[in-house]
Amino acid sequence: MTASTATASTPAAGPRAGAAPALRPRLGALTAERVFIGRSFTHSVRDVESMLLAVMLPVMLMLMFTWIFGNAIDPSGDYVDYVVPGIILLCAGFGSAATAVSVANDMATGVIDRFRTMPIRSGAVLTGHVVASLVRNLFATAVVICVGLLVGFRPSATPLEWLGVFAVVALYILAITYLFAAIGLAAKTPEAANGYGFILLFLPYVSSAFVPVDTMPGWLQPVAEHQPITPVIETIRALLTDAPLGAEAWWALGWCLAIIAAAAVWGAWLFRRKAGRR
Repeated sequence: MTASTATASTPAAGPRAGAAPALRPRLGALTAERVFIGRSFTHSVRDVESMLLAVMLPVMLMLMFTWIFGNAIDPSGDYVDYVVPGIILLCAGFGSAATAVSVANDMATGVIDRFRTMPIRSGAVLTGHVVASLVRNLFATAVVICVGLLVGFRPSATPLEWLGVFAVVALYILAITYLFAAIGLAAKTPEAANGYGFILLFLPYVSSAFVPVDTMPGWLQPVAEHQPITPVIETIRALLTDAPLGAEAWWALGWCLAIIAAAAVWGAWLFRRKAGRR
């Protein structure tokens, strides 16, 4: 065999023995997040029933508490001004609970296994669910407030205080959505995720959402007063009625930030563990 023949028979572009495999390029900054946010929005548009339920259920609760229970709780007719902040957070909870089911569905169908083969950050999948939930719930919150105005809700908030209301609501939505997303990762089935989320939806009832804390049994008052929902509700109520905020605003901010941090760390750990990311 001649030297020219040996040269021709050698592959011209093959990898050298022992050479390290080429690394897959990662997507640019926030590219993966934009893709998964768009994916979650597409799913939200297609799931019209869930969106309607997230809006209609709090609206029906508001009408029930205002027209059926309102006169018994407060015969003066001002109960609607008291109950609207609680209904707003209840609306956010119902809307965010769908995130747990969506994330659990992604895990159950195996689509997460396909995502993990791509050069993307593990948090991008959860970010898509959270941002889509934030936009959905802010829209639902606006609808609930409009219905409240129709049934007699008369806030005295200034434009700056209204901005504060939506900022507090948005922060609460982020906190509870991150928590529901982590629950969706932890649950073994979508049905289990739905059940766990349903338990959390009872928290507003054991708070100052519908009745003052001091009207509850003595043993229940410390629970209602020191749980995360109460300072958030009291902050929103103070902003809507142009009342002093006091320390409740700082407690609300602290609780929301703590929940976001804990849920984000828990969710990232669960994603890496269940999806095989290292």
